[in-house]
Amino acid sequence: MKHTSIPATIAQCKAEILRTARNKRFVFFSILLPVGFFFLFTSTMDSSMTIGNADWGAYYLMSMTAYGVIGASLTSFAQRIAKERAEGWVKLVRLTPLPSWSYVFSKMAAQGVINLFIIVVMFLIGGIGRSISLPLSVWLLSGLWLWAGGFSFMALGTLLGSLRNQDLTQVLSLIVYMGLSILGGLWMPTATFPDFMKTVAAYTPTFRLGEGAWNLVGGGAISLTGVLILAAYVTVFMVLSSYILKKQEAV
Repeated sequence: MKHTSIPATIAQCKAEILRTARNKRFVFFSILLPVGFFFLFTSTMDSSMTIGNADWGAYYLMSMTAYGVIGASLTSFAQRIAKERAEGWVKLVRLTPLPSWSYVFSKMAAQGVINLFIIVVMFLIGGIGRSISLPLSVWLLSGLWLWAGGFSFMALGTLLGSLRNQDLTQVLSLIVYMGLSILGGLWMPTATFPDFMKTVAAYTPTFRLGEGAWNLVGGGAISLTGVLILAAYVTVFMVLSSYILKKQEAV
């Protein structure tokens, strides 16, 4: 069983990746929209402008890369989970030889590959299309941070997907995605916000994901506060998801 579960898990991962790649919503929100915003705002804003210690182009590249990674978790990952639960796919999987851990792992692994693809594409576009030049260590560390931080939004996507109502999940995912992205300073820097909004933004997971990359391209380091806040969100999302799923199974 252990030997047969590995090929089955790999096959499941491939299937998840193909399903996502064929999803028009994923392509629009996670690739086309971030790329469009990146070129729009780096063309209309002063290229010599700096935010903190980071050049505007590099700063906004990190913002839009985070935006794409978050979008993949909230506009496609969450809705796939909701659809599969609504159609009884999860119950069907339990009747197959595929272990439960394999089903969960394949989804997380596939989404991790997808997020890595988004990061690489955005970095290539920024480096080639806008001639953004950063030390190799900064490219690698900022990419690693955005990739690792993306798992926290998978936890949020799992929470939204646990609602098991595909239409409701779709609406809520879009509202949460856009709302947190704007409030977290991914569209426009929080430096332009009123003081009250800056305080609120500092506690959003979107701001903390972006902050780590912004600090790195500005010559700084990832803040421990940001790591702890993201970790707290992951814990809350997972606890709520587990609670909702157990209540649904009990019913």
